[in-house]
Parts: sequence; structure tokens; C-alpha cells
Amino acid sequence: MIPTPDLSHIKKQDYDRVYEPAEDTFLLLDALEEDEKLIQSLKPRICLEIGSGSGCVTTLLAKIVGDSNALFLTTDINSFACETTRQTGLQNKITRIEPINTSLVNGILPRLKNRVDILCFNPPYAVTPHEEVGSFGIEASWAGGIDGREVIDELLPYVKDILSPQGLFYLLLIEENKPKEIVEIMKNQYGMNAMIIMQRRAGREKQFIVKIHH
Repeated sequence: MIPTPDLSHIKKQDYDRVYEPAEDTFLLLDALEEDEKLIQSLKPRICLEIGSGSGCVTTLLAKIVGDSNALFLTTDINSFACETTRQTGLQNKITRIEPINTSLVNGILPRLKNRVDILCFNPPYAVTPHEEVGSFGIEASWAGGIDGREVIDELLPYVKDILSPQGLFYLLLIEENKPKEIVEIMKNQYGMNAMIIMQRRAGREKQFIVKIHH
């Protein structure tokens, strides 16, 4: 059992500017912990979290990977989230987190083409009007547009180019995002393996983890 990262350095008012870890975050943490031995067996060299928010997920992933020369990259469109991610790593004695202030994987490709061993994304999945998508503040952490899928669908075509041959992608979704449809898209359009590996109800929301690989 790996302890949840210490977030005591994040002040209450900071959560007005960065996404506060909630049930979706903890489901993603549980999926990573469930695959602890598998992840360790891959000996990851490069890990990437898209939309890192507080940095909680990458910090736990770094603890799972353990002492190695692995590099932990994160991206977030919110510059405050990038700094919070860095501080969360330091608070938990993880010094190898490199936050990048960018949208999705802008600036990552082609440099890291097929080099990312572990990819994580807890996307903005809430169903919202299209106009709310793409802000640079806290709204960017939840506004997913039509079916909550606009940001998710923007990333899917890049997954096959991001993941290394043995790489694993952990994607969090809710029922409104049509996770089974995403599984079929990854299989039929992109020739990837995809499956729902975990699901949980959180209040009115039903949340899923989809694992995708070559």
C-alpha cells in the first residue's frame, strides 16, 4: 500500500486555482497501484501526465516506479498547476518532475515520439457548452464540451505516436464520455488494444479507467 501523496503544502484558497484531488483522482491512483508490479517490470524511462493539476498522480507514480533514472514529465495549460505539481513532488521528496506549461502534448511531439512508457490523463470530462473548453484557469480542469469528449477526442489520435512499444496509457472517463465507444475507436481506428480495467460510482457519476497499449 503506497500512501497517498502529502498535499498539506497546498492551501485551501489554492484550490480556487488548481483542481483539488477528488474521487476521480483516487480512482486513477488505485488503477496505478493495482498495476504496481507491471509498471515496475517495464522499468519506465519516461512517464507523462497530461493535465497534472495538483501533481498528486505523478507523485504517486514516481513512488511506484521507485529509485531509477526515470523522467516524469507533466503538462498543464494552467501555469499555477504546473508550479503546484512541482511543489507537490518536492513535498514528497520527488525531484524528477518536470512540469511543462502547454496544452495536451503540444511541444512534446515529435521529440518524444514512441518514447513514453507510462501515460496518464484525468481529462476535463464534464459535459459543458463548447464555449467553455480551452480556458487557461481552473475551468480547464473540468470543461469537456459536447459529451465531455472534446479535449479527450483531441488527444486520441496522438496516443499511438506517444506510447513506446511497451507503453501503457491510463485514461479516466465518466459514463457520459461513452467509454465503450472510446475503446472501440482506439481498436478500430488506431489499431490499439484498449479495455476498461476499473469502474466506480462517485455520487451520481460513474467513473471508469481505460487502459490502452500497442
